[in-house]
Amino acid sequence: MPAYTPEEVYELFSQYFSAADLDSVITLYEPGATMIPQPGTIVSGHAGIREALGAFLALKGEFDLQPPTVFQANDIALLFSKWTLKGTGSDGSAVELAGQTSDVVRRQADGSWLFVIDNPNGAASVA
Repeated sequence: MPAYTPEEVYELFSQYFSAADLDSVITLYEPGATMIPQPGTIVSGHAGIREALGAFLALKGEFDLQPPTVFQANDIALLFSKWTLKGTGSDGSAVELAGQTSDVVRRQADGSWLFVIDNPNGAASVA
């Protein structure tokens, strides 16, 4: 199911991530998209993003993504949102992550919207 507004990208991401459906999450990214999974780490392309998101999904936790603030200029939009992820680490310990996104999505030729840049930690990712 494609996202037809920038806001729907986040709605679908939250739905797919919460269902641990990595294949569907990846469909929300342009093939050459870039993700900054943690400060100082940059991955590009579906394979790199899949690996980074797989680490988050391995926590098997509760994910909450707040409705975004959106700034749109024609076919590009900047989205900001707060998120939390509470799960369990590989050693059995509790893990709690949180951040504020600063993501860029772009309208595709078919009218759908996809991530171009996924920065789940926003300004904290700037080294």
